[in-house]
Amino acid sequence: MDTVIESVAAFGVNLAIVFLIVRFIYYPQRRDKDYVFTFFALNTIIYFVMGLLNNSEISVGVGFGLFAIFSVLRFRTSTIPIREMTYLFVVIALPVLNSILLEERCYTEFAVANLATIGVLYVLEREWGFHYEGRKSITYERIEMIRPENWPALLDDLRERTGLPITRIEIGRLNFLRDTAEITIYYNVQALDTAYVKMVSNNSISADDNFVG
Repeated sequence: MDTVIESVAAFGVNLAIVFLIVRFIYYPQRRDKDYVFTFFALNTIIYFVMGLLNNSEISVGVGFGLFAIFSVLRFRTSTIPIREMTYLFVVIALPVLNSILLEERCYTEFAVANLATIGVLYVLEREWGFHYEGRKSITYERIEMIRPENWPALLDDLRERTGLPITRIEIGRLNFLRDTAEITIYYNVQALDTAYVKMVSNNSISADDNFVG
């Protein structure tokens, strides 16, 4: 009975940690039901599988191999953004780590590893000390504007058309047959977020509405 209680308590601690990461770090930035479902489901099943491996003759190395094969084969069917892939790796690695540390009663190492992971993810998501740029690719039809002397006017035109706080541009492939140019625009994400917050606070749009970017 004591073993069952300890197992349930250990799983509860692991689930609480993943809940903190997914609900309060990942979810406020990207409210995607599919990924939230995947993170919790994978973390749960992997934790119990690791518990089985710890009590069997199958080595942890074999367990890691099984998870690696599963990740490579199953998730190749859909393109996963690098950010979600990082969170996926975290929620896969944490139950493996937590299961081993809790089984060995290494509570100090358990606390340090999980608090460090939560702390790093929280800081990175809050963009403390970082200034990020958003990026979009567009097809631009006024090809005469790509001349270097026209770049200031080109920037003004793109800002007016897109409504984005564009900071710089990169001109890619040119199509003189159709008089178009492939342009990558970079814009200030923080300025965009600030504008969104101001609009919501002024009740000019609903917080649930989509906002460009």
